[in-house]
Amino acid sequence: KMKNFILLFGLLLFFESCKETDKQPPNIVLFFVDDLGWQDTSVPFWDKPTPYNQRYQTPNMERLAAQGVKFTNAYATPVCSPTRVSLMTGMNAARHRVTNWTLRPDQQQPMEKNHPTLGFPDWNYNGIGLDTGTSNTIHATPLPQLLSQKGYHTIHAGKGHFGAIGYPTSNPQKLGFKVNIAGHAAGAPSSYLGKENFGNGNPDQKVWAVPGLEAYHGKDVFLTEALTLEVLKALSEPLEKEQPFFLYFATYAVHTPLKPDDRFVTKYRNQGLEEPEARYASMIESMDHALGKILDFIETKEIANETIVLFMSDNGGLSAVARGDEKHTHNRPLSSGKGSIYEGGIRVPMLAHWPGVTQGGTTTDYPIIIEDFFTSVLEMAEIENPTLVQEIDGQSFVPILKGSAPPTHPLYWHYPNEWGPDGPGIGSFSAVREGDWKLIYFHFDQHFELYHLKEDISELQNLVSIQKEKVNQLVNLLDTYLQGVKAQMPFYKDSKQVIPYPLKALKAQNDEG
Repeated sequence: KMKNFILLFGLLLFFESCKETDKQPPNIVLFFVDDLGWQDTSVPFWDKPTPYNQRYQTPNMERLAAQGVKFTNAYATPVCSPTRVSLMTGMNAARHRVTNWTLRPDQQQPMEKNHPTLGFPDWNYNGIGLDTGTSNTIHATPLPQLLSQKGYHTIHAGKGHFGAIGYPTSNPQKLGFKVNIAGHAAGAPSSYLGKENFGNGNPDQKVWAVPGLEAYHGKDVFLTEALTLEVLKALSEPLEKEQPFFLYFATYAVHTPLKPDDRFVTKYRNQGLEEPEARYASMIESMDHALGKILDFIETKEIANETIVLFMSDNGGLSAVARGDEKHTHNRPLSSGKGSIYEGGIRVPMLAHWPGVTQGGTTTDYPIIIEDFFTSVLEMAEIENPTLVQEIDGQSFVPILKGSAPPTHPLYWHYPNEWGPDGPGIGSFSAVREGDWKLIYFHFDQHFELYHLKEDISELQNLVSIQKEKVNQLVNLLDTYLQGVKAQMPFYKDSKQVIPYPLKALKAQNDEG
């Protein structure tokens, strides 16, 4: 009897170990919002709530924050395509060279070609490429392809903006997504309204018309809601097959055009907000409502314990154009907004919940940047030593989710381009953040600015003249990185003289001084 018991016990242990070995990697949801600023939420990402946190209603962001970790120093790039390419490739924008937003094939943006004094480099305006032979693209092994090879059912929903019109990666399925819901080359919708067919049928708006949502044409449905309904349908297949899934839900909201979601806008109008701001607030709540539907679905299907949920925005909140109230103030206490190298243009809301790993309701001030998502998601998906054609800049933030505090790494920005609107910190620039220090190098006149962000979050006190040792250290750090990746630089149109890398510029200034 004892022998039989030992044999039975051994078999139970064997089958249990087999179950552990066969255990699937977790589902991963990346909820990625367009143009959502650091202040565009009822979740405070500062050390205290602000009037903007009281204006907006995002109960599902609050819900996610209560479940997981809130990152108060999370960064993207100042505009959309560079961020999205960094997310998909793990590369910093200086390295992948998709440094501005993409759309028209084989050409720079009109505002670049028409700049009065600066000429801009031949950057990768065609986006992500599938081989080394396609001009002005970055050849990389994309994140969804690696996840698909691991056995993930990969779903893309919403804004693509990975490749110019006519290039393969304007279709997210070319990057490894099995399902593509409404993603294409354009970075904004012609319309958010189903009654307007999301822009379809208007020949003047053909480039911006949202594809693939014909079932909602003519109906009183907001774009964010239509996307959500399609996402919930698409999730049925991996659940039926008991297959892990990666859902990349990239809302078009809250990008312009500012359109009201009639389900939410009335209360904001009743608060006396200017019409653009009332519309904007309704779009934020609409986005949050979509997040809530995804969280509800996960809980209802009883897969919450094996599903990681990540939340991020692609750049700082719009503040230079289209909004109500005073320009360049919508992200306060951060300075400026989208398109700027000041904090309002690059610091964004980020939340992460990993059941059984993250401790609910926690906050970290550890600085992370968008390319870190690539490495982190691979670690979450248990993909080790993947075969890649690109060199990676991103570093995993998984240790932060597990409660440890690894040494911080420098964060870099490089934008040798022209966005268009004027405003504080908007232009052509490079920058580095190390610890609490941030150094900016503005290309046009080669001047430097230095801020201690912990003490001066609004970047009001430029410390260049009194912190020369720190300036020298950070200039050397930034210069070494830019030269190491062969970062492209703009030039003066009249003389054709290329703007120098930061160290050469600093030495010239010191010699003159």
